[in-house]
Amino acid sequence: MPWRRPHVEEHLSFRSNWLRAAVLGANDGILSTASLVLGVAASGASRSAIVTAGIAGLVAGAGSMAAGEYVSVSSQRDTEDADLRLEARELADDPEGELAELTAIYEARGLKSELALDVATELMARDALEAHARDELGLPEDRRARPLQAAGASALSFAAGAILPLLAIGLFGSSIRVAACVVVTILALAGLGGLGARLGGAPELPAVARVVFWGAVAMGATAAIGALVGSVV
Repeated sequence: MPWRRPHVEEHLSFRSNWLRAAVLGANDGILSTASLVLGVAASGASRSAIVTAGIAGLVAGAGSMAAGEYVSVSSQRDTEDADLRLEARELADDPEGELAELTAIYEARGLKSELALDVATELMARDALEAHARDELGLPEDRRARPLQAAGASALSFAAGAILPLLAIGLFGSSIRVAACVVVTILALAGLGGLGARLGGAPELPAVARVVFWGAVAMGATAAIGALVGSVV
């Protein structure tokens, strides 16, 4: 039989740990910073005040996103670790029962009883905890929560997203700075929505539409509040 190159499939779900944090961070960076500088600009503030507020928002937002992701994903990781410790105790206390449990899982997936028992026996002989983590708990190693990865992806993507509206509001003159910021933000949100959908293997148009729509709503509301406060204070 002629040699054939091994068939390799690149699945996309392995990206879920960092992709969610990165897309969320970039979206929040673009939108919150744009809304912040537009609100300050609508109040009639000077260029220096607008840029100062935007930089402060960038730094604070990146730190907040990193801390929030780390705490949230650490809680998820703690829950996973607790499940693994429980499973390790059960394997130590009742290995026969755990073998029967794993065998039943494979039978439910379509294997014949004898084959299911053979597979469960072989996998448990190699690494019983790994086998149960993957097939009983749904916790393969490459899908486990990674707090530092999520925090880093979120902080970096927030800063990268936030710099776009900040540059737009700071570089253009007062007559067009608001319009420039809105255009740059809408384009950035559309690009982010499309990129996130592509990396996740999802349809691009619905992702772009929802990101742009809700971004425009948020910016409009913030600018209106900023104008109102500026006229009152």
